[in-house]
Amino acid sequence: MSDMASVSKISRSKKETEEIARGFLRRVLFSRIRKRAIVVGLSGELSAGKTAFVQAVGKLLRIKRKMPSPTFVIIRRYPLQGEPIENLFHLDAYRLKSGQELLYLGWREIIKNPKNLVLLEWPERVAKVMPKSHHQIEISHIEKGRRGFKIKYV
Repeated sequence: MSDMASVSKISRSKKETEEIARGFLRRVLFSRIRKRAIVVGLSGELSAGKTAFVQAVGKLLRIKRKMPSPTFVIIRRYPLQGEPIENLFHLDAYRLKSGQELLYLGWREIIKNPKNLVLLEWPERVAKVMPKSHHQIEISHIEKGRRGFKIKYV
């Protein structure tokens, strides 16, 4: 994936995570005309901050309701008002054994729609059904209260 641009950031707070999410959204929402959904794979160990990042994105997109982790329901859809995104999909593949299970949940239809933003935790578990061209965010614990973000844009 030599055509990817990489950015590294450090967050010390929810506010800084929100700033990282703001920069990410600015870059991916208006970067080019899309034929498919914006798909983002969020990797990192348990409690690294994947869901916190999704919540920051949701807040910036003016989602008012709570955004809990979809670990047990696998997928949550948040309808949005306005352009360029109509739906935020938050998926958690932690409990899935393969990408085949994701296909049963309408994965192909979700990623076909260019007005969808798809944030998927644990993408390595469903790697075979991830689009070849997707953004990647790896979140890691650096030390107490600090998170590292490695963002790879397509």
